[in-house]
Amino acid sequence: MDPASKKSPDTPGYGYNYGGNYSGYSAVGYGYGEGGGGTVQRSFQDYLLILRERIWYIIVVFLVVFSSSLVYTLSLTKIYQSTATVQIFRRDPTVMQVQQVIDNDIRGAEDLNTQLKVMESNTIIQKVAERITGEDRAAFLAPYEKTSADTAFVAETLFKNRKVQLQRLTLIITVSYEHPDRFVAAKVANLFADEYLQHNTRLRADDAARAFDDLKNTTDDQRKRVDELQRKLQDYKEKNNQVSLDQRKDIVSDTLKALNAQVNTTSIVLTSAELRLNQVREHRTKGEDLTDLPFIASQPLITQLTSQVAAQKIAIAQLRERYKDKHPKVADAVSSLNQTQRELTKAINDACDQVDSDYQLAVRNSQRAQEDLAKQKTESLELDRNGLEYTSLERELHTNEQILQSIASRARETSMTGNIKTENARIVDHAAPAPETKPITPNVPLNLGLGVAGGLGLGLAFAFFVAFIDDRVKSSFDIEGVVGLPLIGIIPQIKRMDAADKAQIVVNNADRQVAEAFLTLHSSLRLKDESKNAKCILTTSTIPGEGKSFTTTNLALTFAAHGERVVVVDCDLRKPNIHKSFRLENLKGLIDICAGTSTIDEVVSRNVQPNLDVIVAGGRAKNPTQILNRSRLH
Repeated sequence: MDPASKKSPDTPGYGYNYGGNYSGYSAVGYGYGEGGGGTVQRSFQDYLLILRERIWYIIVVFLVVFSSSLVYTLSLTKIYQSTATVQIFRRDPTVMQVQQVIDNDIRGAEDLNTQLKVMESNTIIQKVAERITGEDRAAFLAPYEKTSADTAFVAETLFKNRKVQLQRLTLIITVSYEHPDRFVAAKVANLFADEYLQHNTRLRADDAARAFDDLKNTTDDQRKRVDELQRKLQDYKEKNNQVSLDQRKDIVSDTLKALNAQVNTTSIVLTSAELRLNQVREHRTKGEDLTDLPFIASQPLITQLTSQVAAQKIAIAQLRERYKDKHPKVADAVSSLNQTQRELTKAINDACDQVDSDYQLAVRNSQRAQEDLAKQKTESLELDRNGLEYTSLERELHTNEQILQSIASRARETSMTGNIKTENARIVDHAAPAPETKPITPNVPLNLGLGVAGGLGLGLAFAFFVAFIDDRVKSSFDIEGVVGLPLIGIIPQIKRMDAADKAQIVVNNADRQVAEAFLTLHSSLRLKDESKNAKCILTTSTIPGEGKSFTTTNLALTFAAHGERVVVVDCDLRKPNIHKSFRLENLKGLIDICAGTSTIDEVVSRNVQPNLDVIVAGGRAKNPTQILNRSRLH
């Protein structure tokens, strides 16, 4: 053991890599936490190192996976796909303005999906299978190594390889078929599209034929019903002698309409006369001027007299400006005015009397019109009661005749629409054979891309798996994981150098990189809270030859170079090596101090280097553990 003291559990340790190939693999101060309880983390460089060490695993796995994908791709049979495009109409083409037997209008997504399911139905597949015959069937069955097969096998094969898709936000349906023969693929895709159109045409014709037969039977039954009602109506006319009932009802109806109009007219006249009479009575009661009423003032005589009164009053006013009231001219003018006013009063009274006379006449006319209307209504009701059964029979006959006419018209329309070929869809693009160089499968770029990605992925996964199960210590990360202490420094490997020169490399500066590593280690120890105030530093290793002496001597020299007083104590009593590093004799040393035969001052080698003293082992011991346990080092 080298510079010496007992290390407490809280004192941080440090790792080194003397003899490995990991220079620069980590950094000084790597890791964190306290001794025995630190948490270790991998850096990105750790993962890169894992991949670099196991690059051949990755390459082998990649080549195996990529070669497998390549062989698989090249061994697959080429499959070609052809596609036919069908457009669905929202409404059937209008050849005649008649109603179709079946409503095929596309009003929403449900109707469009229904047509899609019709195209996917087994009925369409079965019809297409039946249409593949002769040379077409031989070419169809060739890839399946069959020269003949029943329709069921063909239908099953069609079901597996055809694809029907609805194009989003359109009324377009694509029918695709996959087959090793590109011409067969195009042929079958076109058969599916054509069979869909023929299927709809057959359905429309069959439905029209059934509907026509049903309408024809219904028409015959309705015609029998109309004939029966006509016989009943004729028997009723002959029995009740009401052959001219319709004409009589027309006369009564016209008379009733005229009387209704007369009653309305007399009511209006009566209301107007009553209103005028009430206005006259109201003005007389209140003593108001009756000429304020329009129907009084509008009388020609009253209008004339009113104008004369106004003119005479103006003339009198002008005379009074020139003469006195008793002047003959004024007196004559006043007398003439009074006479005119009396005539006006008499004319107004005559007009009022005429209003009262008009009211009385309107009352009589209204009563007479009401009596005539009531009488005519009684006669009309009597006629209606007598002809109720007749009207009922006639109405029923008329209704049934209309029904018969409607059914017969619909039957004619159905017969005509059944003979007219209309389609609710059309083929937009017929399927064409795919280019021979562009099969749908195998997809060579995709398969090779998956082979590359899969090979790299599996190769990386296998490399990390091997690294996971590999428990050998080969990196700073592994050291921290095993020891449980943070890494505080890394010393590069030194080759082809004398042991003594190697032990003092920080002094002779034979390897600048190693010297810088020890300076970094010194700085790390002085910066950490756990070690910056430490007085004793213990250097140990798991097995001999790992670099205890090399590390101890160069670290001690580094401390001494920084002005600190350092003593190196060689505690490796079984295989001492410090004396060789400093080229000292190994005659007296730690063994003598432990035995009590010498003091420290007697065995210490002072100022081997500036600020550096050395205590060698003082020989070799067969029982170093007992010596150290009994010594005063405790």
